[in-house]
Amino acid sequence: MGQSLANTVLALALGFIANLLVGKSPFPTVIVDDEVTVDFIVVGSGSAGSPVAARLSEVEEWQVLVLEAGGQPSPESAVPGISSFAALEGSAMNYNYRTTPQKYAQFSYTNNTTPYPSGKVIGGSSVINYMMYNRGNKFDFDRWAALGNPGWDYQTVLKYFKKLEDYGGQLTAENRPYHGTGGPLRVENKRWGSAVMTAFLAAGLELGHPTLDINAGSQMGFNTPDVTVKNGKRHTAADAFLRPNLQRPNLRLQSGSHVTKILFDDNLKATGVEYRQDNKTKRAYARKEVVVCAGAIDSPKLLLLSGIGPQQHLQGLGIKTLVDLPGVGENLQDHPTVFGISWSVPKGEASSVKRVLGPSSKLLYKHLRKGPLSAPLGVEGNAWMRLEEGGDPTVPDMQFLIISQALGFNFDLLLSSAISLKNKEYRGYLKALRGIEGFNIGPMLTVPKSRGSVTLRSSDPFDPPLIDPNFLSHPDDVELFLKGIKFALAIGNTTAMRDGIGAMFVAEPLPGCQTHPWGSDDYWRCFTRHMASTTYHPAGTCKMAPLTDPLGVVTSTLKVRGVNGLRVIDASIMPYITSANTNAPAIMIGERGADFIKEDHGIQINI
Repeated sequence: MGQSLANTVLALALGFIANLLVGKSPFPTVIVDDEVTVDFIVVGSGSAGSPVAARLSEVEEWQVLVLEAGGQPSPESAVPGISSFAALEGSAMNYNYRTTPQKYAQFSYTNNTTPYPSGKVIGGSSVINYMMYNRGNKFDFDRWAALGNPGWDYQTVLKYFKKLEDYGGQLTAENRPYHGTGGPLRVENKRWGSAVMTAFLAAGLELGHPTLDINAGSQMGFNTPDVTVKNGKRHTAADAFLRPNLQRPNLRLQSGSHVTKILFDDNLKATGVEYRQDNKTKRAYARKEVVVCAGAIDSPKLLLLSGIGPQQHLQGLGIKTLVDLPGVGENLQDHPTVFGISWSVPKGEASSVKRVLGPSSKLLYKHLRKGPLSAPLGVEGNAWMRLEEGGDPTVPDMQFLIISQALGFNFDLLLSSAISLKNKEYRGYLKALRGIEGFNIGPMLTVPKSRGSVTLRSSDPFDPPLIDPNFLSHPDDVELFLKGIKFALAIGNTTAMRDGIGAMFVAEPLPGCQTHPWGSDDYWRCFTRHMASTTYHPAGTCKMAPLTDPLGVVTSTLKVRGVNGLRVIDASIMPYITSANTNAPAIMIGERGADFIKEDHGIQINI
């Protein structure tokens, strides 16, 4: 049975279990008339699109239509402990993209490519992600502003982070000024952790690093992640912003509507969109603006299909160029992670699918919304460090994610199959890891120097785009990973890990790197190029920049250059990727972008 089919069968089984645990709670959707005219069309209902639509609909006289290509979330996506399976290849909630073959990395992956999931569902990627709520560093946003993007400095965006939050985590005198309560999105401390989590925090203290709330004053240290979970269930952007407001007569959500083209008049004002629904081509028109919130892959794809992008690329595909905008699809940034740095632990110390799905776990979750099913599977904690010498010591260059799953976790049921390791070449390597309980520490570059691109494969809007992260094309990224791996090894070698939970490093030589002495710098450089891959955080492909930047795509108020009535509002506008998981910043961008629209149309903003 092929991996995609196996994943589909697994998802169906977990969906049945989840339906018994939480039931179904579909979003109310509509079918609008063909040629409908509204004030605003929002393309995409994901992390940014949902807040944009909800906030625009606060103006009663504005008619807002949300067009979402996907359908209803499945039941398993709501249960944190099994929801990661919703992102596996073959899922109906996933565009099922893959990277192009990588020249400098992913040597251990099938065809040097790996799955690149993107949410095709009401709620977008906030339905299939790991629910981690990490904002990033103060420096990230101050740098955006310093590049010539006013209104994006940390003190300004902090107001929007607080506005969107209903923070249910532990509040102290130190972190209270940084959190909001009563906002749409529920953010909680993770409800459950294995022994690995406790040992990880103790390891941080042993190495001299504090345990802290990284969404407060400092990002430098160890933490257990805040998560977008409400009452033990995943709380998506659509749950937070759309569901409570779809009773408004001026807000409508239409699913199964794949937007294929933005329409313009002779003055290059965006007048609407063309989309496919039920195998029919339809149109919808916007009196005021079209707002593209399709994410860092599909937003540039839609601009390119509509004739906005590098002229040479568009001409080569037979697409008429409306605006020659070289930056569309460029500047792709992602956080690469090195997988496979694993330790074994005695049974019972880490995660196990058998334990997560066992009868006691299911009863605990069903009746109390607690236990292993109430938290993202295996996610135990994060750490942020600065390992490069020099620079601001308060700004991290490396994030470490610890998950209580070794690479061969539960006989390849999730981790190694999800990242698409080569089967034949790695059969022996994985055999040594298969079935063990353990944990993996993944070093992740917070601000990689490598840059990639998103381009069109063809002029067919249903062809997947060419996604080239260009991982490790900049040699400095490899050298920083070398330092990151050594720090990960130091974590695993602490007394807290070795004596506390019996951690033993799995020192199996990696195929393709056996010519280097095991554990040497050259071995780990080789290991990095073989095992580094995506952390599923694409950003930057419709870069926000002043007009002096030739690769800028949108202005500081997120208007697309060279046209009128069109904005892009999502993670694609980041000039530099934030130094943490990108879901929380994407939601903030939606909140901030909605206020820019309101201000431009004469609505007073109070925040």
